[in-house]
Amino acid sequence: MTIEQIGGAALMTLFLADIFLTVLYARAGTGLLAPRWNRLVWAAMSGVSGLFGRRRGAVLSYAGPLIVILLILFWALGLTIGAAMIVQPELGTAIRPSSGDTPKDFVTALLVAGNSLSIVGGGDYSPHSAGMRLLYLFNSLIGGAVLSLVLSYLVQLYSGLRERNALALTVELMTGGTGDAAEMLARLAPDGDFSDTVSELGNLVRPLTQTKEAHHFYPLLFYFRFEEPYYSVSRLCFILLDLTTLIDTALDREKHKGLVRSAPVGALRQGAEMLLDTLDRNFPTVQETSGGAAEGRTSAQSYAAAVETLRRAGIETRQDTGSYADQRSRWEPLIRRVAPTLGYRMHEIDCRAPHAAAPARVMP
Repeated sequence: MTIEQIGGAALMTLFLADIFLTVLYARAGTGLLAPRWNRLVWAAMSGVSGLFGRRRGAVLSYAGPLIVILLILFWALGLTIGAAMIVQPELGTAIRPSSGDTPKDFVTALLVAGNSLSIVGGGDYSPHSAGMRLLYLFNSLIGGAVLSLVLSYLVQLYSGLRERNALALTVELMTGGTGDAAEMLARLAPDGDFSDTVSELGNLVRPLTQTKEAHHFYPLLFYFRFEEPYYSVSRLCFILLDLTTLIDTALDREKHKGLVRSAPVGALRQGAEMLLDTLDRNFPTVQETSGGAAEGRTSAQSYAAAVETLRRAGIETRQDTGSYADQRSRWEPLIRRVAPTLGYRMHEIDCRAPHAAAPARVMP
């Protein structure tokens, strides 16, 4: 084998390993090339979207599907170039057309390699040595296997996306389209009746854990952004974390200890934090900027507004601003790192914030 052929074999091995780690091993952050390629495409899309002003969100909504297409092309091109590096030294000798002279340029090598990788096949060039016949057979097996794996990966990816959106929309509807966790809690306990609250919250645990694992198995999900903020992972997690924090700090712990200490409340809190942590550790989230005393005032004002909402709904409350601010300070930084990465502003995520510049979108 020539040095070129050894390099081609190494390149094919690298891309096959990347496909294996991305599609089969399926763990966030384990890919060799795909994570870097996806970030590069996202960075380019993010830069271009800035030219569209208020339509930036609409442009970014195309990023997820575009990244999928470009990743498949990236893999196909990498495998084809690797195979072409193996094929080119054999042109005119072990690989020849049925008639006429054999061009020996790299473009011809790419054509031959692409045909050998294609499950359709075709082309005038055929192998005339045992080694090249084995290469053609190996390439055809690779082409068929990669195509099947990619199709299966796409089915699972979009299934995970649908489930994530269904959960986000469910939570949004439970807030009455306000995105306010206090409204959600008030609706879960009409006139102060908490008899069904634990059960209702329990129904959210399974889809939340499925969403968390979907982002762990299929990291590409992170780049699927929708124009509607209520579909964002950041807003979904913010509502759930704010809800569990309010349950712990605004309700009478002795009177409602069954709810406060219930498994669904703890599972929702931990699941939302795990989801945010997965995104924060494996994607290029923005550097957090601390608001210091201003954020403390915002937490206090938000808590006061939440307590007032609960009181109007006929729910007995207690005042524990310090505990609320302390708990929120532990999970809010994750939100502030993840949300801006996908182009969302905090007033779209925290719909009860006193400083919100725009109202939450109410579901029709």
